[in-house]
Amino acid sequence: MSQESIEGGCLCGAVRYRIGSKPLSSGTCQCRTCRKTSAAAIVPWITVNSEDFVFTAGQSVEYNSSPPATRTFCGRCGTPLTFRHTSYEGKKIDVTTVSLDEPEAFPPEGHTWTSQKLSQKLRWMKLADGLPSFEEGAPS
Repeated sequence: MSQESIEGGCLCGAVRYRIGSKPLSSGTCQCRTCRKTSAAAIVPWITVNSEDFVFTAGQSVEYNSSPPATRTFCGRCGTPLTFRHTSYEGKKIDVTTVSLDEPEAFPPEGHTWTSQKLSQKLRWMKLADGLPSFEEGAPS
């Protein structure tokens, strides 16, 4: 990974992408929809400018997970890749951090939608990293 370019892709390698700038933010989401679409208790994301994101190989599949949200994933292996909300107005896109070639380079800066976290009911996961937490989405 160069400082100018961040790359990533799906598990099977059929879909690849490149990001041409540093992320605007990095965090995790614990909303029910992110958890269900990723089959995970917590999903890390980076947010980047849409104009700096491009698929470089293969073709992702789109899925409207709710009226205002579109997600992409690999149609072959199922890896979740991106998330776009209509409120972003085409200006930014969220990319699953763990689909990056070097996800360790972008640790989370905070947690969103903690009002829906699993530990509310199951008590088997506790956020103890001291990062800011937001019951809903992070402030703009």
